[in-house]
Amino acid sequence: MTTQPTEAQIRSALAGVTDPNTGESLASPRALKSVSVAPDGALRLAVELGYPARSQHAALAESLRSAALAVPGVSRVEVDFSLKIVAHSVQRGLQPMPGVRNILAVASGKGGVGKSTTAANIALALAAEGARVGLLDADIYGPSVPTMMGIAGQKPASTDGKTMDPLRAHGLQLISIGFLIEPDQAMIWRGPMATQALEQLLRQTNWDDLDYLVVDMPPGTGDIALTLSQRVPLAGAVIVTTPQDIALIDARKGVKMFEKVGVPLLGVVENMAVHVCSQCGHAEHIFGEGGGQRIAADYGMPYLGALPLALAIRQQADGGTPTVAAEPDGAHAALYKDIARKVAVGIAGKGKDYSARFPSITVSQNT
Repeated sequence: MTTQPTEAQIRSALAGVTDPNTGESLASPRALKSVSVAPDGALRLAVELGYPARSQHAALAESLRSAALAVPGVSRVEVDFSLKIVAHSVQRGLQPMPGVRNILAVASGKGGVGKSTTAANIALALAAEGARVGLLDADIYGPSVPTMMGIAGQKPASTDGKTMDPLRAHGLQLISIGFLIEPDQAMIWRGPMATQALEQLLRQTNWDDLDYLVVDMPPGTGDIALTLSQRVPLAGAVIVTTPQDIALIDARKGVKMFEKVGVPLLGVVENMAVHVCSQCGHAEHIFGEGGGQRIAADYGMPYLGALPLALAIRQQADGGTPTVAAEPDGAHAALYKDIARKVAVGIAGKGKDYSARFPSITVSQNT
């Protein structure tokens, strides 16, 4: 007669199975929530992750299954994954927004480095991996999200005349000043007016239970970008740059801006890192090589990955269906998903927000 395996035996056997994204054991109480053993040796494992990783579930399940089947008496193994994303701490003096657990800034020291395309694809990748995601176009003077998401010309609805509902496309909740103006209208606003408009877009939009709100920041480190970094409760920021020395000079300024306002830097994305000829396959580093890695090393930040200078990425963004939505199983989408997963793991590793646990204090005077 085969002895039924115990939960302790199973957890011990699974202790060596590590999460490739965090390096932690999947048998830890934080990850392995329950172990159920049936009389016939059938095993059900409930695993909870703090970041979205749907594309990796099959591989993780197979690793757990192989380890569990080595325990005498285990006949078969089923693995159930769940996702629990919590709010994480933000800058001192600010609290997370209602309806949004974590806000992520995607920024660059200058324009023209592909920040908006990267922000859109990171948002799409987080959603593809299982999270609820929104995208806020914070570039008042050059909004690109309406075109990039294929819904230019649409207007957000308002039920109360004070707030507005986000538009939706490709599984994302979206808002942009571009939805409120004519496509060829120039926003001739000074900094304070633009900043006020952005705060209204952020706080007067009825975000629907978001795990992440990705903010496509305006380029540079001017008044608008700085004010947003101070007033928007950010869980972290990502810097996008090309390997070119001129771009890196400005990227360093972006790093310093976030450091000064206390926003955690989650890493650097090196965009347009290499061009591969579609005719002969020759690879050429048009904008230089290794610049993103150098800036990450200089500031002790994670290097999130490199993206190619590819015609398809540009065509798909211009056509209203960015890469992750256009070719979800393609090689370029896999790069964006890897970057997005690293960003989500970085946020999950930050301190949690406990502000909601403390009651508000009011002082009244008896007369």
